[in-house]
Amino acid sequence: MTSHVLIFDTTLRDGEQSPGVSLTPSEKIEIARQLLRLKVDIIEAGFPIASPGDFEAVSAIAREIRGPVICGLARANPADVDAAGRALSFAERKRIHTFIAASDVHMKFKLRKEPHEVLEAAVRAVKQARQYTPDVEFSAEDATRSSPEFLCRLFQAAIEAGATTINVPDTVGYIIPSEFAALIRYLKENTPGIDKVVMSVHCHDDLGLAVANSLAAVREGVGQIECTINGIGERAGNASLEEVVMALRVRRDCLDADVRLDATQIYRSSRLVSTLTGMPVPGNKAVVGANAFAHESGIHQDGVLKEKSTYEIMRPEDVGVPASRLVLGKHSGRHAFRERLIALGYHLEEGDVERAFARFKDMADRKKDISDRDIEALVENEVLKESEIWTLDCFQVATGNRSLPTGTVSLIKEGATVHEAACGDGPVDALLRAVERAVGADFHLQEFSLRAVTGGKDALGEAVVRVERDGVVYLGRGVSPDILEASIRAYLQAVNRWAGGFSARRGEAEGEAD
Repeated sequence: MTSHVLIFDTTLRDGEQSPGVSLTPSEKIEIARQLLRLKVDIIEAGFPIASPGDFEAVSAIAREIRGPVICGLARANPADVDAAGRALSFAERKRIHTFIAASDVHMKFKLRKEPHEVLEAAVRAVKQARQYTPDVEFSAEDATRSSPEFLCRLFQAAIEAGATTINVPDTVGYIIPSEFAALIRYLKENTPGIDKVVMSVHCHDDLGLAVANSLAAVREGVGQIECTINGIGERAGNASLEEVVMALRVRRDCLDADVRLDATQIYRSSRLVSTLTGMPVPGNKAVVGANAFAHESGIHQDGVLKEKSTYEIMRPEDVGVPASRLVLGKHSGRHAFRERLIALGYHLEEGDVERAFARFKDMADRKKDISDRDIEALVENEVLKESEIWTLDCFQVATGNRSLPTGTVSLIKEGATVHEAACGDGPVDALLRAVERAVGADFHLQEFSLRAVTGGKDALGEAVVRVERDGVVYLGRGVSPDILEASIRAYLQAVNRWAGGFSARRGEAEGEAD
């Protein structure tokens, strides 16, 4: 009989720990709404004690999202557990996920604790968490480099203290599938009470084995997999949700397990997370990459034309990859545009629809045909974001191989227009310097990237910038058929985050898990 594996999504916690990624509370809520549509079982909404912003985001998600279990992370100390309990107080279904390191190297050099002290701290944390909720998960950080005998003692103590889920993290992506399967078997055979709780795994991808290790654990009877959209996370990332889910679906014959997830929401989830984190999905990424269902070889094309299953083991529609059915252009009206938004899964407030339609019309004047991916990029970059302090009115640039690039911008703030000009090493540099003059602040540009969102000569360009001021890094994204405009919009979003007081790194707690 096929078992159902729980999907524990940690995009908003471990995923946000990706280097250079920092989500605003409103962006976290938008991703949580999409995870609800995706029908994941558990949403790890964040690490409440890490910063006021994280506490606020976890609290907001706990208040709004109904259906999935909402989880907050806490180290095995009283302040962390209390913060998680308070942040989750309004959740319909809540879980506290507490952890402590169990490997010799972590206990000796990071915690500076003896094994008995680690065990005592774990028991205290689980008992304290039980005061807030009966659903408590306990993780032994760096489990795959820990003594199996000590893991059994630690997990037994956590279970006796009230833990209902026991998590085995491959924190540094060190183990290989055969070893991981053997470890899971050992723990199941030698830990009293483990058959009465849910056993979970959390695998990192340092050696590219996160998905393989997760599936090896499923074959040993593990009931929960922890993963992230697009596999984002610390260092090389986590097990990729879309790869885990589709492997379970496509190879149900040998894995004998399935999930209750709505796989048709996978593509949109991938796009949203990619857009809001500023982390592009590689073209060759399994399941959701641009080339996942593309065929260039003549032999492959011939086979697919005759029978798709010759070279496609899943259908694009199985994961929600859209095929545009309605061509939109400058003559399209609000009704057609609104219907297309609904078909793509966007349910916007009327004011947001009007904003999106205005940007759509502006885009349609410069781009003949508007594809679904154009609309997705427009909505996700221009509508689903925090309110703006500075907005772009217009810009102009003069450049050439024998002239000094000069940029002019007009920005609007509180109804007043500010005009500024500047010279630079190139047209983008000149325009961004003009923006800095207009807002009266200098920034250090740490990273700047451009990519085509869609195909064709009139493709939408997406600019992503990371700028630093006073030791704080701000992310900005912008899209437009004009790459100069996209660059200005991206820079302005970062400037607005600075002006609005959003800090990308606000007092984060040390020792984040898994």
